[in-house]
Amino acid sequence: MAIAENLFGRSRQRLTMLYSLVMIVFLVLILFVMHRSMEWSITSEQARELLDTAENVSDAQNYMNQHPELVIDDSVVYKSTNDRLFFYVFDGDGRLLNFSRASFRIEPFILDVMQDWNLPEGEVSVYTKSGENGHVSKIMMTAKHVSGTWNGARTGQTVYVGKDVTAMYNGMEKSTYALAIVGVVALLIATAVGHILSGKAMVPLKAAYEKQRQFAADASHELRTPLAVVMASAELLQNDPSIQSPFLKQVIEDVRDEVKKMTKLVSDLLVVARSDNKALKLKLQKFDLSGLLEQTSRLMQPLADQKHITLNTYNLEKTEIQADEQKIRQLILILVDNAVKYTQEEGTVTVSLLKAERGRVKFAVADTGIGIAPEDQEKIFDRFYRVDKARSREMGGNGLGLAIAQEIVNLHKGSIRIESALGKGTTFIVELRTRLTVKGWAGLSRQEEKPAEG
Repeated sequence: MAIAENLFGRSRQRLTMLYSLVMIVFLVLILFVMHRSMEWSITSEQARELLDTAENVSDAQNYMNQHPELVIDDSVVYKSTNDRLFFYVFDGDGRLLNFSRASFRIEPFILDVMQDWNLPEGEVSVYTKSGENGHVSKIMMTAKHVSGTWNGARTGQTVYVGKDVTAMYNGMEKSTYALAIVGVVALLIATAVGHILSGKAMVPLKAAYEKQRQFAADASHELRTPLAVVMASAELLQNDPSIQSPFLKQVIEDVRDEVKKMTKLVSDLLVVARSDNKALKLKLQKFDLSGLLEQTSRLMQPLADQKHITLNTYNLEKTEIQADEQKIRQLILILVDNAVKYTQEEGTVTVSLLKAERGRVKFAVADTGIGIAPEDQEKIFDRFYRVDKARSREMGGNGLGLAIAQEIVNLHKGSIRIESALGKGTTFIVELRTRLTVKGWAGLSRQEEKPAEG
């Protein structure tokens, strides 16, 4: 069940992450739209106010041009410096004719803007002023030419109208920050809810997986006896001297081969089912890993010879370890068999002991075969996964060998990784955690010689 729990746990995490990612995208999109909407609302309303004010000031200035005898009330001209709305009227020669001053804090900046003014009439723009104390001011301004004539000629006068909208933009930013905080809180709540819901969604999947696993275990166990009977019957028929027909002999041979394949599949399925039930136990004992590597390589030599493959062993220095000898033998056999199967004729397979030190041992099985594509390397240890299904069936593969190899490595608290490139071969590197001794060492203490836990 450990593998199943890991599988469903990873799936639940991926669903939660995907859900969170979607929520984050929606949150960012909503914040962006809300911010732009508030900015557009503020800008459009203030721009309309400035344009109306510019029109009114222009009309008033034109009226004053037509009636120079009017006396201007200074209390109207000089408005309070706290009033955020201001205007300045200049003639064609740059002389100031009329004004309602802006705050002393921003007036020098505004005069510089008006001096360099190059915007078309009726267009509104926002200018940013950064103070020495870090204070940032937002100034919205527009300009309008005064219509009419003065002293028999066109006035040439220009009205500049502006407003300090810093407070409004600050309020908009604070609203955006508040929305962001609320959104993050909502995102955390939604992620927690999504995690809970994804867990509930996994319940029927876990139940279906458990039924499938139990069926595989029961079927594998029940099929062993009839397959053994069929195999024994095929061997009896194969040795029966009364059967002389070449056709019947070939049929019996084919039946025997298929039963052998079926028996291996059932055996692999039973191993997988037992690993799911945590029924696989380690029988730790001390043995020579290098000798086991060499012995297994010799067993695979006939199969390598059939394909004219060179099977080499390298650096097999005597290395005694504490591990489950039968399972390590099965692990090596799976890796070497896999290497021989997927190596072309005249190729090379190399079994080597890479590293041996206290607490860890590392060995590798390398080939010059067809290699494995990067996109397949992440899935190569999945059950029933085969890179080339057609070729795997021809070679008798069922997609369980490497899954069982990984399970054996996990039982020994080790790791297995792959290095491969298409057309350049594949190397499986196994690292096991174990108590070991290497030839030439002075020896280990009693504590070091205790078997590792399974």
